[in-house]
Amino acid sequence: MSETTSDDAYEGVLGAFPYAFGTTDSRLCRWYVVVGGFVAALVAVVFVLGVISLIGATIGTPGGLLTSARAFYVLVALFIVGPLLAPTLLVARRHRRGAGDRRYDRALAASGFLFVLSLYLGLVASMPPSFVLDGETITRPAADGVFAPLVELLYAIPEPAAPVVPALAAAIMVLAHHRYR
Repeated sequence: MSETTSDDAYEGVLGAFPYAFGTTDSRLCRWYVVVGGFVAALVAVVFVLGVISLIGATIGTPGGLLTSARAFYVLVALFIVGPLLAPTLLVARRHRRGAGDRRYDRALAASGFLFVLSLYLGLVASMPPSFVLDGETITRPAADGVFAPLVELLYAIPEPAAPVVPALAAAIMVLAHHRYR
């Protein structure tokens, strides 16, 4: 474990990833640094492409509501990418200040993995019973298999309430940060 306390220990968000990976003693945290960074990058690319697509589809139309829709895309992206990056950034910060410990790293990594899982569960919960895609009506698949009760529970959540699933995981992450610091 490194005892570096200078502000030059890493350079910004991108430098925090190799720093957190190198200073933590927790394998779970190292796995989260890799997986969480990959998922955050993937989500960022998806949202950037979504904004580009929205701009392309609305080019030549006056601002107003469309400008706020673009801003809403960015806001949603921040609410997703922020908690994905938080465990890595917080671990790097604690180790930079010389206060890092394995329990804290493990707790934040576990809450980070929980948030990644909650994003998927939130997507399942937000899926409408049927929708039209390219002129074809598509219905969501029936819940079957080992996870059928969980899928049925997620399907029972009203679509507007689906963001509650990742919000609860983010709240657990905040609680883990405060509990183990």
